[in-house]
Amino acid sequence: MDRRSLLTVATGAVGAFAASGIPASAAHPEHSGPAAQSGSAHAGPGRPVTTFNVISDIQGDLRDLGVALEDMNRTNPASSGLAVAGDITPRGYDAEYAAVSHEVSRHTHAGTVAWAIGNHEFYVPKWRDPSTLAQDTWPNGTTEDSLFRSFYDFAGRNTVYAEHSFGGVPVLSLGTEKYMHYHDPKLWDEVWLSEAQLTWLEERLAHWARRRKPVMVITHHPLPNTVSGSHNRLYSRDYLQADRLLGILGRHKDVFLFCGHTHWDLALSDWYVRRVVPGTANLDGFSVINTGAVQTGYTDDGKGGEVTVPGTFNQGLQVEVFRDRVVVKARDFAAGSWLKQITVPLSTRI
Repeated sequence: MDRRSLLTVATGAVGAFAASGIPASAAHPEHSGPAAQSGSAHAGPGRPVTTFNVISDIQGDLRDLGVALEDMNRTNPASSGLAVAGDITPRGYDAEYAAVSHEVSRHTHAGTVAWAIGNHEFYVPKWRDPSTLAQDTWPNGTTEDSLFRSFYDFAGRNTVYAEHSFGGVPVLSLGTEKYMHYHDPKLWDEVWLSEAQLTWLEERLAHWARRRKPVMVITHHPLPNTVSGSHNRLYSRDYLQADRLLGILGRHKDVFLFCGHTHWDLALSDWYVRRVVPGTANLDGFSVINTGAVQTGYTDDGKGGEVTVPGTFNQGLQVEVFRDRVVVKARDFAAGSWLKQITVPLSTRI
């Protein structure tokens, strides 16, 4: 399904709630939780401990990546980090990673970048060469290991999952450790997490909870029954261990999960939700936030130039961490304007 078709589905999915004035997230009891405050009100007294930015779904759109980086530098010049929630490249070729690196180097940006892997990083096997699509002869000689190696070389590490610090705030990146079509011909982009990754996540969340720190978790695919698009059948079954992952995250009130993949508009009412996981003692749930998408479509305007395809967006987030709360602001990079914000109280002061 192409992007414009997905946007039609998205509009239908939330239209009934919008018509009644009820946020889409309110229709799902698992989204209840402590009073997060939305709107354009001031975040409150005090200076933030740190600020950082989150984007996703660049997919090789270097023009819009440049626009986003310039806008982030104007609005958040003291940013302590940039998190990128997957789909860095259109297909996962080394040259595509190199082009992203070159574009990032051309702009002033935070010194620490946390890269997460997305499904587009595994699309090289669909191509006989960079110019020839050949899905009927998948994987066209491409090995699964080579795809991971390309990501590791780009991200500067040797695991999919990793921990970074943005101004003293822990940022954990998650991602699939198998491209499932190599292992099961009925599967494609589903997310498989090893026991090692799940145990690591469990241990790091417990570690930071003991130290009364909020934790930012970056992952490409949305978890089921959370933010915009995650109720759609296209995205609701992405995680092969969804219950296990939800069970780990759901124990912690001060976890903030950022996910991309859907390209759904941050103007939608369920761009942010609280996800309560049954069976955990945390009845307030944890925060889940849609990242929006950088990648924008262009088409010939018939006059030798290009115009933006209607219904596509260049959006992302600015996150401000205070001692008692976290403020998440949705940004339209192309328009240079704020879309909305949410203020989430922390369960303890940091």
